[in-house]
Amino acid sequence: MRLFLQLNRRIWIRLAILCCFWSSSGWCYIGNKSKDGFFHRHHEPRSVVRDGRVVNITTKNSSEVKSVLNPTHGIVYVYRYEESRNETTALRVSTQSKGALDNFPVIFVVRQQEGVISWTIPFYLDFQYEFYQVSRTLCPVDKNHRKDIKPKQDIIIEVSSLAENSTDFYLTTSLIENFELRLGEKKDVTVTPTEPKYYMFSFPLGVESVIVTGNSKDTNCLTMSIQDIRCPVYDMDRNIRFHGLYQTMSKEAAIVVQNSSKLLTENAFYVVLVLMPNNMECSSIEEVIPGGKIRSKNLTILINNTTPVNKYSYAIVASVGVFFMVYVIAGVIILIFYLCDKNEGFLSLSEQEREKILWGTQRLVHSESDLDERIGIQPAEGGQHSYGTINRDSHNPTSPLLNAVSPSATTDDSSSVNSSLDTQDIDFLHDAEEEKDVFRTKTALFVSDLSRKGRKKLAKYGKVYNWNLWTIVIFYGLPVVQLMITYQKVLHLTGNEDTCYYNFKCAMPFGVLSAFNNVFSNIGYVMLGILFLLLVWRRDLLHRETVKKFGNIEQYYGIPQPYGLFYAMGLGLCMEGVMSACYHVCPTYSNFQFDTSFMYIIACLCMLRLYQTRHPDINAKAHTAYLYMAFIIFIAVIGVVYQNPIFWIIFAVIHFITTLVLSVQIYYMGRWKIDLGLFNRMRLMLCSDFLQCARPMYKDRLILLIIGNILNWSFAVYGAVKKPSDFASYLLAIFIGNLLFYLFFYLIMKLRSKESIKKWTWFYIIMTCVLWGFALYFFLNHLTSWQLLPAESRDKNHKCILLDFYDAHDIWHFLSASSMFFSFMILLTLDDDLQLIRRDRIPVF
Repeated sequence: MRLFLQLNRRIWIRLAILCCFWSSSGWCYIGNKSKDGFFHRHHEPRSVVRDGRVVNITTKNSSEVKSVLNPTHGIVYVYRYEESRNETTALRVSTQSKGALDNFPVIFVVRQQEGVISWTIPFYLDFQYEFYQVSRTLCPVDKNHRKDIKPKQDIIIEVSSLAENSTDFYLTTSLIENFELRLGEKKDVTVTPTEPKYYMFSFPLGVESVIVTGNSKDTNCLTMSIQDIRCPVYDMDRNIRFHGLYQTMSKEAAIVVQNSSKLLTENAFYVVLVLMPNNMECSSIEEVIPGGKIRSKNLTILINNTTPVNKYSYAIVASVGVFFMVYVIAGVIILIFYLCDKNEGFLSLSEQEREKILWGTQRLVHSESDLDERIGIQPAEGGQHSYGTINRDSHNPTSPLLNAVSPSATTDDSSSVNSSLDTQDIDFLHDAEEEKDVFRTKTALFVSDLSRKGRKKLAKYGKVYNWNLWTIVIFYGLPVVQLMITYQKVLHLTGNEDTCYYNFKCAMPFGVLSAFNNVFSNIGYVMLGILFLLLVWRRDLLHRETVKKFGNIEQYYGIPQPYGLFYAMGLGLCMEGVMSACYHVCPTYSNFQFDTSFMYIIACLCMLRLYQTRHPDINAKAHTAYLYMAFIIFIAVIGVVYQNPIFWIIFAVIHFITTLVLSVQIYYMGRWKIDLGLFNRMRLMLCSDFLQCARPMYKDRLILLIIGNILNWSFAVYGAVKKPSDFASYLLAIFIGNLLFYLFFYLIMKLRSKESIKKWTWFYIIMTCVLWGFALYFFLNHLTSWQLLPAESRDKNHKCILLDFYDAHDIWHFLSASSMFFSFMILLTLDDDLQLIRRDRIPVF
């Protein structure tokens, strides 16, 4: 009976203690409102339930408790606080236990109205980094943005452990001062891997978007996140990617936040800062962390205004207006030429001069007919030789054939065989290849020898370039656009801003685009590409008018004018703008090929057009040229995805062989067959010509090809030795280097042949050099680099430098578009001085 009463007595005592606990015991923060509108806490005895006993302690603004856990009982603390009406505050809990065991950790559980958070000491990150001190910020009351939260909050902290021995611990609670961030005010913060921090920012009235920047002098890896005003706040390395926007930070970070974003349910957000346990996500260099060293990071948070969307129109109108002025200037110049009757070529001649040229053309045709009889071109019927063949007498070394191919036979008025004869008309004959050998292997070649195809044939071949490119544009461009839209959706869905390499300090979001300015700045390529197409169309129209008025006179004078390649170049310039815009929707290493693909095509088209100028009959056909371009893009894809020493060796070998084969084809004007006997013929040529120091037949071509081979072999050796990580840019450098070298050679040979260059062509050359110089300056001012990790790339970011909207890379877009336009104009007008020069007096080089 006595034992029963003692047990009942103990039960009643425990029930009384529990009633006391649930009513008012525990630690309670009770505030009284002062005259200035803030709550000031006062000292008041509170109680702690511990092992069935009530312990009285006092609270302060920052309360610290040192206690010992009993092996069989835990401890419960109760805090009560009320938020100030004029500012949002948050409670921070710091815990420490140096005596905690790995297999019997101290467990801390914090309960609030809307959730529970917990942690253990020791605290492990990535199952290898051990910490004995943890601090967490509890979700604030924030009556302005969380209407359902009670203004008076009870926060319960439970401390327990299953250790067999007593374990001491420290528990500190404090209110965070200046929890709300202000526009334009800096906030210095220190974080550790187990002591993350976050602060709140509310959009002021009239502010549409802000940029949150973080700056630090050290390179310790940190993740900065923008999260909505809701609880729980994801502030640990294992869950910070679950919600909101986030990006890794080494020294700098920047996130643009729009008030209208679907991410924000209120006009406010949390800036969450979590230090990573190591630098693997921010640095490509592994870091050795000394044992016992507490990893920390000091950084400064700053929130500033960004350019509002309604102010984008100023920058957009200004940039479009500049390019529209180029349209106006071009239109005014064309109008002046039209009103002043200052046409070029045959249209600029007087009636007397035109009659003189027409008379000379008729004489030229008759003299060519006489020449046909002298060199042995016979009618098809009744003769031993077919029409279009040349009578070769192997027994007579002094045959007229020798005179036909001698330099002296090509300099007078009767030098060339009738160029109205289309080589396609005789290709079906069994000896057509011999006919071509006569004209293409002469020691002194003139344009008349390589322009025997009719105007309509050349125009038809040129149009195929344009229409084939349209096919490429549709089948290549549409999947690219779809893929980039998908990239942007994934970015918005995951919030991972490490996906794309933007200049985050000057990223102007608009609609679904995170960096609208980088996308729109490509408008220059499109506008100037369309202008170039219009100028080519005008030239084509004038050329057709000349043909209509003067018949076939244009077949005997000037450079042949098939405009198909020019149309393809203009379309390529427009598509370069579109593809560059697609790349800048989400710039990454794997997407860079979208930006460079049409650069390869443009470089190839320019070289083909430059070669076609003096070799119209032997230029590559469209399907063959585009097939080689497709192979180049295929190699670019392999180089981007799969780079290793074997790939570089194979690429160098392919580069060597391709350069050598093309050199032979160019040297012999396409008269070498590419078959199994090619290498044997090359061996014989080396033995007969080079080893015996024979004088080359075509000196100028040989010099060009020797320098070109040295240039390309240098590229190949450099790639095999250095193995540059940016293969796409390396491949583009090869094409641009060859194009510039060929253009430089063409200009030198043109001047060496005593041909003049028009004033406006010199103007285009000067403008091209100046604009390319400035463009390369801004291009080399790297604002991002996908060769680095995202955090390292952001260290290169810079603010906008033009109209608070465009950065240095946008200026590169503007200048490079202008440079390419003027480069195209050089090719379009380079041989305007030859319009009234007979083709049999225009040398081939």
